[in-house]
Amino acid sequence: MSAPPRFDRGHTDDLMSFLAASPSPYHAVANTAERLEKAGFRQVAETDAWDGTSGGKYVLRGGAIVAWYVPEGAAPHTPFRIVGAHTDSPNLRVKPLPDSGAHGWRQVAVEIYGGPLLNSWLDRDLGLAGRLTLRDGSTRLVNVDRPLLRVPQLAIHLDRSVSAEGLKLDKQRHLQPVWGLGDVRDGDLIAFLEETAGLAAGEATGWDLMVHSVEPPAYLGRDKELVAGPRMDNLLSVHAGTAALAAVASSGTGPSYIPVLAAFDHEENGSQSDTGADGPLLGGVLERSVFARGGSYEDRARAFAGTVCLSSDTGHAVHPNYAERHDPTHHPRVNGGPILKVNVNNRYATDGSGRAVWAAACEQADVPFQSFVSNNSMPCGTTIGPITAARHGIRTVDIGVAILSMHSARELCGVDDPWLLANALVAFLEG
Repeated sequence: MSAPPRFDRGHTDDLMSFLAASPSPYHAVANTAERLEKAGFRQVAETDAWDGTSGGKYVLRGGAIVAWYVPEGAAPHTPFRIVGAHTDSPNLRVKPLPDSGAHGWRQVAVEIYGGPLLNSWLDRDLGLAGRLTLRDGSTRLVNVDRPLLRVPQLAIHLDRSVSAEGLKLDKQRHLQPVWGLGDVRDGDLIAFLEETAGLAAGEATGWDLMVHSVEPPAYLGRDKELVAGPRMDNLLSVHAGTAALAAVASSGTGPSYIPVLAAFDHEENGSQSDTGADGPLLGGVLERSVFARGGSYEDRARAFAGTVCLSSDTGHAVHPNYAERHDPTHHPRVNGGPILKVNVNNRYATDGSGRAVWAAACEQADVPFQSFVSNNSMPCGTTIGPITAARHGIRTVDIGVAILSMHSARELCGVDDPWLLANALVAFLEG
């Protein structure tokens, strides 16, 4: 049996390409599926009967993907090793009636998705991407990856208090981007996107669209030790999980575990959807995999009892300008290796037994790791980890990569941490 390839700096180069090519969850799962196809995986439809053959398979649903690899000879009760992540990021999303404007400006009506750092979207060249749903029920991806929109900030001459009192933005009034001049024309934006996608006028009857920064990811710093780019939260983990799953599948790993990648949508607004971690997608796929291999409910229960999930999401690196906001004894640093995220109030799902699983994977991969816990005075965020543990009864561990500027239109990580994470995920999936 050949060992899976170890990832290096080239993995981070590839991450930057993945980020640039994935301006929406729908593009992210399409790119993930394409990479898995090249590794020998095949798509299975949820509406079809599944067989119990070995090999790599995946299910697509909207902005979510679940992929798994069944080793030759895997028993129905073989437990799973899951890497969980999410494809969505906080941003501005187009409303059902998108055409708006005032005072000779043509604008696009947008709604706030998740919890973005609103100021990071100001005075930035923005594209528009997502999916169009057609009259026949099919979908078409669309990506205008050029300066199309802009949210202009008010000049300091008209807001003299901004420097002393800070920027104050009204989410309804101050964040509507401009995209041209003239009178507002209903249907104009969708007609433009139909033309861009090569569709006939009126063919698109539904849309899920969002803005994105068109500035490409880039190495940063004198020695290029950092990476600046969009949507690291959490496409960095989706990319690492995809690479790790493909590596394990190509290595001929034995039937100790069935490796799985579950990349959900809607984490940033609570995960309660048919493509979110709080929905039935993951549980349904895992159960059908057991039953397709001739398993019973008892086999399903045995498989779930031995299953472990790594909820991989970005976390907070210590900020040089705001160190007092962090726990004084836990200061994760970029390029210090991935982080183990702990919160005793179950905002993260990690416990001592989970820490041991993660420590063993990092030791096997020769990857250093760090611990993260929030300052007691500042409640931390949460992830898909507690949701996965509670919904499926699966032991779950929260891990990730430490970054700065989380939820900004453009985030910052270390150049080494993405490939260190991928190596640790390979070791975890192998068991």
